[in-house]
Amino acid sequence: MMTFREAMEAGETVLQSANIEDAKNDAWLLLAMVCKINRTYYYVHMDEELTMEQVNEYENVLKKRTERVPLQYITGEQEFMGLPFKVSPMVLIPRQDTETLVEEALKVIRPGMKVLDMCTGSGCILISILKNVTDVEGLGVDISKQVLNVAKENAKLNGVAAAFERSDLFEMVTDTYDVIVSNPPYIPTDDISGLMPEVAQFEPYQALDGKEDGLFFYRKIVKECRNYLKEDGRIFFEIGNDQGAAVSEMLNYAGFSKVRIIKDLAGNDRVVIGELQ
Repeated sequence: MMTFREAMEAGETVLQSANIEDAKNDAWLLLAMVCKINRTYYYVHMDEELTMEQVNEYENVLKKRTERVPLQYITGEQEFMGLPFKVSPMVLIPRQDTETLVEEALKVIRPGMKVLDMCTGSGCILISILKNVTDVEGLGVDISKQVLNVAKENAKLNGVAAAFERSDLFEMVTDTYDVIVSNPPYIPTDDISGLMPEVAQFEPYQALDGKEDGLFFYRKIVKECRNYLKEDGRIFFEIGNDQGAAVSEMLNYAGFSKVRIIKDLAGNDRVVIGELQ
């Protein structure tokens, strides 16, 4: 049999051999999931043995991770803005980069406002906004019903009253909003195969593919969004780190003012903001 300490060491070795970047952390999180333990329990019971069932399950999830299945799809969860979110292979895994978008939007969103989240995915952007500002009405739209089911679960998990609706961009949107936030697919089609295997092979292609130059959805959203923004409305886009100039130009051409680019914590262009006159 195998103790918790031995399982942890073995797991780290297996993941290191497969060139998993953060082998120690992943080995721990998978062990904690399988055995339903926390750090305190582990340190007190390091020399206790796992059951055979736990050993088999741990080996199974380690194998998945060596095959580059993302850790979050194995554990079924990811933290974002300090909140828990359920994830599945149907949705893009929430990333810290996207927190920059939420933080910028929170600087202007006030009680009584209405927010539209275009291409909502897991719902992490809209739910984080509603969790941080009271009395805000929020609608998240996405083209996939399965994705919206995950978003609805996450709204319930975090105790927020967000509405979610299937819509091909603005197709089913009928109201006007103070703020539109969007993290649309923005990877150029030819670049997807070159991404790390966890992304290229396992994250939903539809949530990554920004068509030929990665700008397809920005063009469509910018072209229509004025019809769904209030007089002094604002739009917040997450962008790829080389797309700031192109998306800014689109917003300027569409008549937005105070268009600006915000960098993320790594110093990369990450968010473009535009305001209606």
